[in-house]
Amino acid sequence: MGAHGKAADYRVGGIKREPGGVMYVPSPKVPSMLRHSMVPVAGFGLVGLVAAAVMGFRPGASSRAELAPAPLPVPKATQQVATFAGGCFWSMQKAFDGVSGVVSVTAGYAGGSEPNPNYELVETGKTRYAESVQVIYDPARISYDGLLEVYWHHIDPLTENRAFCDTGSQYRSIIFYRDAAQQRAAEASKQALNDSHRFKSPIVTVIQPATRFYPAEEYHQQFYKKNPARYQAYVIGCGRNERIKELWGEPQSRVSSRESRGDLGAR
Repeated sequence: MGAHGKAADYRVGGIKREPGGVMYVPSPKVPSMLRHSMVPVAGFGLVGLVAAAVMGFRPGASSRAELAPAPLPVPKATQQVATFAGGCFWSMQKAFDGVSGVVSVTAGYAGGSEPNPNYELVETGKTRYAESVQVIYDPARISYDGLLEVYWHHIDPLTENRAFCDTGSQYRSIIFYRDAAQQRAAEASKQALNDSHRFKSPIVTVIQPATRFYPAEEYHQQFYKKNPARYQAYVIGCGRNERIKELWGEPQSRVSSRESRGDLGAR
């Protein structure tokens, strides 16, 4: 979907995730396991850029450590946990990394019920799992409202079962609340954005109780740092930055949901 619910035009071709990197996959049709399968027509010239960025890249045999789930950090007594799904977990991890008060960000899977999911299972789109991130944060340095502001401004909240060029229920946007306070904050934040009439169509992001979070494979963690050129090829080919700007404007001009409801408390 384009801005304010306008349909976008897409072509086949894309990027497939594999251990240690991504590989451009031109194809006359979308394979069932194709990752990042759609690239905007308007950026047709970018296909060559994407291909060039990953040309010749095909990871060799991966170690068991790369394919094993990453360790899940344990919060200290003074720290709290938040879980969000907003499309590609590479990008969601990058969005929260480095935010003041954020202690750790782990890419993984939430929202499903099958035990011990892995990437190949989730990417079939046949489970209820969504690519997600688990954030451990220090509430003395950043509030849950502050995390919600980071979250909203890095997702497309208007597209159901889709995030930018990624399609499927595994890319739906979800705020997983862990207690009543998080639920109230999430619902108030979403309502404020809807009431602001910033968008012509309603926000489709779901707010639901947290399920068990499973960390993703090690090779997915910090992917944007481990493989910066290949991550950037995905971002450009997906039109991610352009869509974020279309939805939220320039960073300095963005109006937060808390500002929309007149609540300017400390982050």
